[in-house]
Amino acid sequence: MPIEILTTGGTIDKVYFDAKSSFQVGEPQILEVLREANLTIDCRIRPLLQKDSLEMTPEDRAEIRRAVAESESAQIVITHGTDTMIETGRALLGIAGKTIVLTGAMQPARFRSSDALYNIASALTAVQLLPEGVYIVMNGRLFDPLKARKNVKENRFETV
Repeated sequence: MPIEILTTGGTIDKVYFDAKSSFQVGEPQILEVLREANLTIDCRIRPLLQKDSLEMTPEDRAEIRRAVAESESAQIVITHGTDTMIETGRALLGIAGKTIVLTGAMQPARFRSSDALYNIASALTAVQLLPEGVYIVMNGRLFDPLKARKNVKENRFETV
């Protein structure tokens, strides 16, 4: 069974629009990231949302939970905005029979200096090795959503 990758938007998918002089969530960048990395993992990509995570609603989180629960795959990676990734991780707790890993990026995947490739590769490795449960993979580390926070000042995730 392939790993299912659900995309929900966030910084990882942001693009710059010159005419608007701002970043906006664009099309999922995961396929291009996987192609550039020459990864040979059997996976299926399913775009779910195209939102900045600060705009996510309880209904959006319910939709993500429903998609995970209904997935035929036991291994699921979710690309997500970093601002509310922990909240979504907590909303996914208790889904039996699934290993769920959320990841994202502090800089858009289209940026040369983005952390997107490293975080995605780490999440894909983690989902294959970890027991069932919900995890966050960011900054080269693995986090429990019940014991993590985003340190905005330091631009990284950390354990609390």
